[in-house]
Amino acid sequence: MAIKATKPEIKKQERVIQAEAKESDSSITLRPKDLNWYVWQETIKKHLSVSIASAKIRKEPLEHILFYWPPGLWKTTISNIIAHEMWANIKTTSGPAIEKQSDLVSILSNLEDGDILFIDEIHRLRSQVEEILYTAMEDNNIDIMVGKGTGAQSVRLPVKSFTLVWATTKLSSLSAPLRDRFGNILKLDFYNDSELEIILRNNAHIIGVELNDNCVEKIAKKSRGTPRVANRLLKILRDYHTIGKDINTSETLSEIFKSIGIDELGLDYLDSKILEVIYYKFLGWPVGLNTIAAAVWEEESTIEEVVEPYLLQMWFLERTPRGRKITEKATVHLLSKK
Repeated sequence: MAIKATKPEIKKQERVIQAEAKESDSSITLRPKDLNWYVWQETIKKHLSVSIASAKIRKEPLEHILFYWPPGLWKTTISNIIAHEMWANIKTTSGPAIEKQSDLVSILSNLEDGDILFIDEIHRLRSQVEEILYTAMEDNNIDIMVGKGTGAQSVRLPVKSFTLVWATTKLSSLSAPLRDRFGNILKLDFYNDSELEIILRNNAHIIGVELNDNCVEKIAKKSRGTPRVANRLLKILRDYHTIGKDINTSETLSEIFKSIGIDELGLDYLDSKILEVIYYKFLGWPVGLNTIAAAVWEEESTIEEVVEPYLLQMWFLERTPRGRKITEKATVHLLSKK
C-alpha cells in the first residue's frame, strides 16, 4: 500500500517584538485608564479632550471616531479611555467577528444611549455588513430587508444614539462613503523614545521593578516606537529580575536582549533575515515582495504590514517600482554585526 507523503509542519519562531497582541499580554494590566495618564501625541490628545468636554456640555454622544496606523499603538486603550471619560459603557468587537448583517443588527440593537461601540480591524468588515452602518451612524436607524423575492420589504428599526470608534491598519481599504461618515479621523504615529521612557517608568512602578535611567533608555530604544513592545520587554526583564539577575547593568541587559534575538537597534531575527537576504543573496538589488517572502519562509502580508513599517521608519528599507531595496544605512548596520 502506497504511503502518502505529507508536508512537515514548520513551526515559526515567535517574535518577542511583534506589535500584535498576544494572550500573555493581558496577564497584567498596564494600560492607562484616563487621558491624564495617557502618554500620546499631544495634538490628538488635546483634540479629543476638547471634543469630549464639548459632548458632555451638550449632553450628546461623541462624534464617530476612526483611528488608523500600525498595530500596537494602543488604539484599543484609547477607545476604553474615551468610554471612561464619557462615563459610558463600551462594547468591543472586530471586523472578522461580524460575519452577517444579522450579527451587526444584534449588536446595534443592544446598545444603550451614549454607549461606545469599538470595532477593531474594520477593513476586514464585509461590504454587505458595512452598508447597515450608514443610516445607523447618521440617523440612528437600521434599514433591513425582511422576506425574499417579490414579498421582500424594507423595514426601518431605530437604534439609540451611540459613538462608533473604529480602528484599522489599512485606511485605504475603507470605502469612501464609510470614511465620510466619521467626524474624527485620527492618525496615530510611532512613539518617540522619551514617550516610551515615561511609559516604562510608570509601568515598572506598577509591577514592582526598579529600573535605572540607563536600563529605561535601552528598553525604549529597542521598543520599535510601540508601547505594546515596550511592555512586553519590560515583563521579560521583570522575570529575570525575579530570579535574581541584576537587570540594571549594561552587561546583563546586553546578554538578555541577545538571548531573545534583539540587537542594539531593536531589530529581531526576522528583520535581520530580510535585510541579509536582500544584501547577500540578491547583492543589494531590488527584490519583489513575493520573492522575499519565499526566501524567509514568511507570509507577504506579515512582511508588508508588520515588519516593513519599522524598517522604513529606520531608513533601512525603501520601496521602488522594481521591488524592495536596502539602504546604505542598513548595509553599514549589517556589516557592523559581522
